[in-house]
Order: sequence, then C-alpha cells, then structure tokens
Amino acid sequence: MTAITSMYEQVMGAEFSTLGAAVQRFHRLAGRHELHGWVETLAPQSWPARLLAWCLGTPTQASQGPIRFELHAQPDHETWTRFFPTQTMRSRLQRRGGDIVESLGAARLTFALLAREQGLVMRLQQLHFLGIRCPAWLAPRIVAEESGEGGQLQFRVAASVPFVGVVASYRGHLILPAQEFA
Repeated sequence: MTAITSMYEQVMGAEFSTLGAAVQRFHRLAGRHELHGWVETLAPQSWPARLLAWCLGTPTQASQGPIRFELHAQPDHETWTRFFPTQTMRSRLQRRGGDIVESLGAARLTFALLAREQGLVMRLQQLHFLGIRCPAWLAPRIVAEESGEGGQLQFRVAASVPFVGVVASYRGHLILPAQEFA
C-alpha cells in the first residue's frame, strides 16, 4: 500500500525533506486536527487597510493571547480556521500545479513554496481580488514563514499594500499533536 503524500509534499517534491522536522510534521497532518498555541496580532495601519482586512477576514484589532487552529487536511486541499483572540479567520488552500492557491475572503492568492534554513517560505506569485488580477505595481508585499523545533510550529505572516500600509500582521506558535512525534 502506498502512503498518501500531503499537499505540501506533492508541491515541494524532494525539497520538502529539507524542511525542519516540526514544519514537516505539521504539513503531514491528515484529516481533522485542533491545535492550540499563542498569537500576537497587529491592527491594520489605516482606514483603507482596515477595510481590506475586513474583506479578507484577517484580524482588524491588535491582540495577543491563545489561538485555536482547526485543520482539515486532505491530499488535494486543506481548510484552515484560525480562532484569534478577537475574531475568526478561515481560508481554503489547494494545490494548483506546482503552487498553493489560498482562497481568503475576497482574495485568491497563489504561492510558491520554498525551503529556507529548514523553514518554509510562501512567496506570492499572483493575487486576484474580487476575481480581478492585481497588477504587479499594486501587489502586496507578503511575508509568510514557518519554522519550529520540537513540538512547536512557529509562524509569521504580514501583508502590506502599496499606498495603504499593513493590512494583516500576526505571529505566534502552535503546539503540534503529541502522537505526531513517534
């Protein structure tokens, strides 16, 4: 019987094995999981940034506290629901060729996955907002990184849009399930 590889393993191929153990464990989770950890969010910097954050479902207020993360992972798509201290954010990720496409509120973001210093970096390739492709000069600058060691997955996400400022920014960690350490 052949083991089913995760969506991230399928996209990254052999490069997946260069990720740190905690990042690999997280992206090999299959089925439904509930993870807990800690998060700090920053508020969007301007009124237009708050409006964009609302359209995306990203945090609109600064906060810090516990985070609950629900994962529903299948080989061809995943649903991530993040329960921040002040609101809930849900996105759906799916494999499209050699990229991951994340549907987040009114946006569809296409990411390339790159291994860097045992961590994972998601690099924005393309953005569609309300179904319209975003021109390169208006594309957000996105930082989406994961790392970790032992039983923790560290994450850092930040997105800023030219002329608008920071729309989303959060960082923290998740505790990986104990059974995944075997």
